[in-house]
Amino acid sequence: MKLILTQEVSGLGSAGDVVDVKPGFGRNYLVPQGLATAWTRGGEKQVTQIKRARNKRAVRDLDHALEIKNALEASPIVISARAGDEGRLFGSITVGDIAEAIRVVDVDKRKIALTSPIKVAGKHNVSVRLHTDVTATVVLDVRGTKK
Repeated sequence: MKLILTQEVSGLGSAGDVVDVKPGFGRNYLVPQGLATAWTRGGEKQVTQIKRARNKRAVRDLDHALEIKNALEASPIVISARAGDEGRLFGSITVGDIAEAIRVVDVDKRKIALTSPIKVAGKHNVSVRLHTDVTATVVLDVRGTKK
């Protein structure tokens, strides 16, 4: 069964790739989860759009990834969130919040790795995978506000 991946699937491929999988895997998992669509001739346009968007977001090469890493690690990223008296947050900081706060470069939230949910104000270390060989460790400064 030929499918077009709409998102990155580990061990199979990245968005825009045309893959050949077993029918059950495609019909029961990939398509219902929204990870792939059926391959058609009209799907070629979709493939080019997905690849164009991926190339726009992607880091060009290793040198570019190292530049971005240095820019990200240069200063801490500050996020404000509502917190109680002892600094415990109402809710938690998500990878989407972190991706919005990083203004140096457009970072895909799937590239951000949190070891545990951030529920307390303070400084936290977050890993951002920029390239296969480059991972930046970003200092995240969560400031609790009382509203």
